Amino acid sequence: MRFVISLLFLLLYVVDVNGAAPRDAGEHFFDQTLGDFSEELENAREQGKQGILIMFEMDECPFCHRMKTSVLNRPEVQDYFHRHFLIFPLDIEGDVDMVDFQGREVTQKDFAFRQYRVRATPVFGFFDLNGKLVSRYTGATRDAREFMLLGKYVVSKAYRKMSFSRYKRQHKR
Repeated sequence: MRFVISLLFLLLYVVDVNGAAPRDAGEHFFDQTLGDFSEELENAREQGKQGILIMFEMDECPFCHRMKTSVLNRPEVQDYFHRHFLIFPLDIEGDVDMVDFQGREVTQKDFAFRQYRVRATPVFGFFDLNGKLVSRYTGATRDAREFMLLGKYVVSKAYRKMSFSRYKRQHKR
């Protein structure tokens, strides 16, 4: 009997409220890239995306880990964001060479710190199809619902009219 009860609790833990099992964020949320963001802009245009989402992160960041294991692993989050964006992680301490949106070669840490002043993680940077930063969210969201609201805020272009805080107040359930 204990085995059956344990199995039921395990199933309840593994399956989210929508009935879909969480999927690894590394495999299902982030897209693969060779590190050329000027090329990724072209890919986003060809695929009919609204832009690029970059998660600026660090290996040791507990808030990044929490986002990956409790928000970015949710199938509904993955599906929604993939409809609208190409999505890439970027290590703000990385010495790996990459190409920025203007076609210049830089390291990941220079891209993060010098170009976008990322000091804390996670930072979610939403870029339009010209490589312009249109919205930025620093920190972990409270839950998947708030992260989805952030996505809708950017997709609807509400950032042109109001802050995300105001948008959240107007869209409380």
